[in-house]
Amino acid sequence: QVQLVESGGGLVQAGGSLRLSCTDSGRTSSRYTMGWFRQAPGKEREFVAGISRTERTVHADSVEGRFTISRDNSKNIVYLQMNSLKPEDTAIYYCAASSGLWPTSNSNFYNSWGQGTQVTVSS
Repeated sequence: QVQLVESGGGLVQAGGSLRLSCTDSGRTSSRYTMGWFRQAPGKEREFVAGISRTERTVHADSVEGRFTISRDNSKNIVYLQMNSLKPEDTAIYYCAASSGLWPTSNSNFYNSWGQGTQVTVSS
């Protein structure tokens, strides 16, 4: 069973960087396609990036070139490296696991979710 815990969030100035981690204590996440989503106050949850078991990746247009998703299957960890952060990146960031073969932006295809980690970018 996938048990996801996010970490690495915090407060950072615009232009700064953070690296989020998603750890699976159930040690099964290597079998799943993984995704990062975010939700800002008053807004719907939105897709940020996804990575398949074979490390095929997709990133939302809003973060393309600034964020990079990666995974270490030997450690059951998925990362989100976030560079050149902007105030509009402020949100709670969630990781999620999907049984699908390829990453999708549709949150309905993700079966397991972490509790989220807060990212705040000051101007």
